[in-house]
Amino acid sequence: MKKTPSYFLLIAVLIVLDQASKWLIARCVPPYSSMKIIPGFFNITHIRNRGAIFGAFSHPDRPLVFGLLTAASFMALVLVAFYFYKTPASERGLKLALSLILAGALGNLVDRIFRGYVIDFLDFYIKTRHWPFFNVADSCITIGAVLLLFFFLIRKPQCTPSSSA
Repeated sequence: MKKTPSYFLLIAVLIVLDQASKWLIARCVPPYSSMKIIPGFFNITHIRNRGAIFGAFSHPDRPLVFGLLTAASFMALVLVAFYFYKTPASERGLKLALSLILAGALGNLVDRIFRGYVIDFLDFYIKTRHWPFFNVADSCITIGAVLLLFFFLIRKPQCTPSSSA
């Protein structure tokens, strides 16, 4: 029997890493404060993101927005899980990309459901120009999405030899 990579183990490890890092930030860094790690380049900054990616749709006083974002996250998660399930085991790169996206989506969905917001804390910047705050789950989603783009757009399609009669 051919051994296949354990994508579910990878997903679980990444979710634990994401949740552990957010727990540590919530415990050690007061909300909306920063710790300088590399002056002029990188801080740890505890942000409570109640919106979508990069803080879009952050309306803490609007439960409808929260409900719609949570429902949209859940639906996207279901679609990715379905695609993961339908992807052949031979498509290891694609399975890896989808695993990363699933781990990130689950990590952020756990925050949204149990905290009511997503903890972001990675703060990269040069002088006064900051990249939007993000977390481990966001990194997983981004890396997975880049890999998906690679597999869909850049790689050459697999050609199957046709049989001649």
